[in-house]
Amino acid sequence: MTDVMVPALGESVSEATVSTWFKKPGDAVKQDEMLCELETDKVSVEVPSPVAGVLAEILAPEGTTVAANARLAIVTEGAAAAAPAKTEAPAPKEEPKPAPATKSVEDAPSAKKAMAEAGLSPDQVQGTGRDGRIMKEDVARAVAAPAPAAAAPAPVAIPRAPVPADDAAREERVRMTRLRQTIARRLKDAQNTAAMLTTYNEVDMSGIMSLRNEYKDAFEKKHGVKLGFMSFFVKACCHALKEVPEVNAEIDGQDIVYKNYVHMGVAVGTPSGLVVPVVRDADQMSFAAIEKKIAELGLRARDGKLSMAEMQGGSFTISNGGVYGSLMSSPILNPPQSGILGMHKIQDRPVVVNGQIVIRPMMYLALSYDHRIVDGKGAVTFLVRVKEALEDPRRLLMDL
Repeated sequence: MTDVMVPALGESVSEATVSTWFKKPGDAVKQDEMLCELETDKVSVEVPSPVAGVLAEILAPEGTTVAANARLAIVTEGAAAAAPAKTEAPAPKEEPKPAPATKSVEDAPSAKKAMAEAGLSPDQVQGTGRDGRIMKEDVARAVAAPAPAAAAPAPVAIPRAPVPADDAAREERVRMTRLRQTIARRLKDAQNTAAMLTTYNEVDMSGIMSLRNEYKDAFEKKHGVKLGFMSFFVKACCHALKEVPEVNAEIDGQDIVYKNYVHMGVAVGTPSGLVVPVVRDADQMSFAAIEKKIAELGLRARDGKLSMAEMQGGSFTISNGGVYGSLMSSPILNPPQSGILGMHKIQDRPVVVNGQIVIRPMMYLALSYDHRIVDGKGAVTFLVRVKEALEDPRRLLMDL
């Protein structure tokens, strides 16, 4: 018998939800063949079979929330002959879960003592040891987890209005994914925690568009990737962050942490929701390297293949609502970051240049920032520097 365990989920991720089982009890499996998929707060994680054999028992059915070190299933190594005997095992074994918990406490005196001191019963603690054994750490985790109870009033705060029976019959209720729940929680936390403010400007994109049209073929031929607008924005933001470092900093308790690097988060829309992969050390990268990295991360994001490491550690974020047609918006901070730049749709508009009314491709820019750490002067200066660099890309080459 070989246990199938929850794989490493990454830093700060303590649990996941079993979203899909690709195999059922009794199925033969090969080593490294995918058994199920877990959904965490940020990414989906596929779980392979550790050995070749037969899936004897599923311990965590679809929809179950499991801890980072929990058992998911049992695989019997060797012949498939054992399959029929194990096929009926899941049903009786899953129902008597409280019973193993009681026995496991008797086998773990330290856990039993800790539960008695905390006033907890075995059914209030999820055991993560072998055969559901309750460990002392499980008790400590249960004691330190009143957070779910505190969050419970949230749904009551916004009661749903009564729905007529005819309308209710035509509705569909779908449980929020963990990713969507996390997005909702983090965005609301950002509003509740940060003193968030947004400043706006507009940029004439004709300079970048002209440069791009002139060199895009040669760029793609040499580097094997298309020259887009995003690399210009990343470069312009890195340039501006050096002058206004507080936009690239974060608050940690009573301290301000200034970062002497730029890990640029680039928001990407996926079928599951918005994710923000990070281009690390973007300030040290060339245009071609930035375009290649963004293309790679964007493809992995849409396929649900991003790792936890690729989504952590960002110091500033760029969000491009323009790809969906947004003309202007106020982006919400990606905590604990202190700034996020919103790009928008490029639209021909009449503007005054040298006393003459001309038609130019214009884009509105929005910088949302944490006013606790970034003053209005710094925010406006940052956005003006981004505007100047985009309207005259030569400034980026000469570090002006």
